[in-house]
Amino acid sequence: MKKFTKNILSGLLSILAIIVIFGYLVTQNNNNVSKVALSDIVQDIQNDNIASIVVSNNNIKATLKDDSIKEAQKEPSGTFIESLQAYGVSEEKINSLKIEVKNNEGSSLALSIFLNLLFPIILIGGLLWFSLRQAQKGNAQAMMFGRSMAKVIMPDKDRKKMITFADVAGLKEAKEELEEIVEFLKNPQKYTDIGAKIPKGVLLVGPPGTGKTLLARAVANEAEVPFFFTSGSEFVEMFVGVGASRIRDLFKTAEKNSPALIFIDELDAVGRSRGTGVGGGNDEREQTLNQILVEMDGFEANKGLIVLAATNRPDVLDSALMRPGRFDRRVTLDLPDIKEREQILKVHAKGKPLEKSVNLRTIAERTPGFSGADLSNLLNEAAIVSARKNKKTVSEDNILMSIDKVLMGPERKSRVISEKEKKIVAYHEAGHAVTGHFLEQSDPIQKVTIIPRGRAGGYTLKMPTEDRRFIARSHFEADMAVALGGYVAEEMIFGEMTTGASNDIQQLTQIAEQYVRYYGMSKLGPIHYSDYRNNRTGEITNHSEKTLQEIDDAVKAIIDKAYKTCKKTLTDNRDKLELLAQALIEHETIERAEFEALMNGEKLQSEATEIEPEEKS
Repeated sequence: MKKFTKNILSGLLSILAIIVIFGYLVTQNNNNVSKVALSDIVQDIQNDNIASIVVSNNNIKATLKDDSIKEAQKEPSGTFIESLQAYGVSEEKINSLKIEVKNNEGSSLALSIFLNLLFPIILIGGLLWFSLRQAQKGNAQAMMFGRSMAKVIMPDKDRKKMITFADVAGLKEAKEELEEIVEFLKNPQKYTDIGAKIPKGVLLVGPPGTGKTLLARAVANEAEVPFFFTSGSEFVEMFVGVGASRIRDLFKTAEKNSPALIFIDELDAVGRSRGTGVGGGNDEREQTLNQILVEMDGFEANKGLIVLAATNRPDVLDSALMRPGRFDRRVTLDLPDIKEREQILKVHAKGKPLEKSVNLRTIAERTPGFSGADLSNLLNEAAIVSARKNKKTVSEDNILMSIDKVLMGPERKSRVISEKEKKIVAYHEAGHAVTGHFLEQSDPIQKVTIIPRGRAGGYTLKMPTEDRRFIARSHFEADMAVALGGYVAEEMIFGEMTTGASNDIQQLTQIAEQYVRYYGMSKLGPIHYSDYRNNRTGEITNHSEKTLQEIDDAVKAIIDKAYKTCKKTLTDNRDKLELLAQALIEHETIERAEFEALMNGEKLQSEATEIEPEEKS
């Protein structure tokens, strides 16, 4: 019916277009016609200057012997011959004329009726049809509101878009766990024959950027099954019941294409513990969660549906999601270690022309704590820097520069600072670096610079030589002493402190509180002091005033100890502090090899005369 209506409308519009074009052509043809009085045509007849005459109703069109055309109107009451006789044209002249009579009164009347009556009707009808069509579209969209918005990748059509386990570097244990899922999707009979049931749901847990979504796509491609992927936020709407309807439609569609894989990213958007929402049981998020629970517990394993979900906040998920029969398998994805970082760098280096001198192992050593996404972004930034410099290859210097950019932000070389501020920053960063170098438990210093990056006026980069899963008490104490290095150096050299140490003090206090309250490393012993706070007053309410005072005293004692350690280290190595600060003022950036040379008492070759520090008592 819709197609028939569309064809009728198209036909009417075509007819209207033909009429308009015909009228235009007629108008163009009439542009060469001279409008004259009937007496002028009679005069040409008397002068034997007429080649032919066409009479159409009351319209007289005369073609002269010079091919020009004259047009006139006659009296409607009589014929053209009678009009000529009235003007005194002889019978002989009249008989010698070549006169053609056309009677198009009917067609003119039809055209007049069409233009004056039917055209407005067609126009109004077309507008009504367009309005009704838009309304039908709106109704169709309203009906589609409860349909699943999940995207589908079919293994045959969209295989090029998918990835394999080979494209996912590292995550060896996680891939081994998911290989069982792949095997079940490929050959479910192997498991059902022996009475085994594959987990209905697999929850991928890990920090952002560790490859949860990437692994899910690899599973679907390895198993060569349809891949339905969506986000938890797509089920949350302002109308109650829409999310649940979309969940039902998602599982129903997936069952028609089984065996299949359903992937729900950011599950915590709808999977939070129930009973915490403002709307209680009528909350849209809870209704959606209830439907997920029903659907996952309602289909059997032999239907060939497996649900994968990803989250970086497993602590907020509802306990019903984690029970056997739903998400009964949890795969944890950690941040990559140094070996895995090197593998990830090799994967993301494909398509980027690296110089032969680039050592990805060195880059992996300089990037502890980086996720796979961070490493991908790192190499992309390095490629952008190389392109900006009109280079055809990516050098190791560009990659190292990009590490600083990712960690701290871009350099602000255009920022103008006074010589006094430059000197303060130099001694501040030198205080951090010297303290870190001479404390055995501190990580090695990789770089010291006084060039501003981001919000920092300068920074000292220290990186561990190996991946560390556990942090010892002595390492915490060394980190706190290093954090005070800038503060103590300013106090020693200039006799006062600046606001440049504010972020250091914030980090120092945070470490000290964790030292005392969470890790049981202080004199208070192995007791966990939670940080639950009253929502109204913001105060910690589950500890007595005496306990809170003891916590504060312990934190202050730890910081005082770190202060004494830092001051003693800088006092004993005052000459190294002076040497490094002077080098920073002159060179602005000191790399690891140059730093080690300075700490051994050597001077950089381009250094000039020493600058005497301003020491105040």
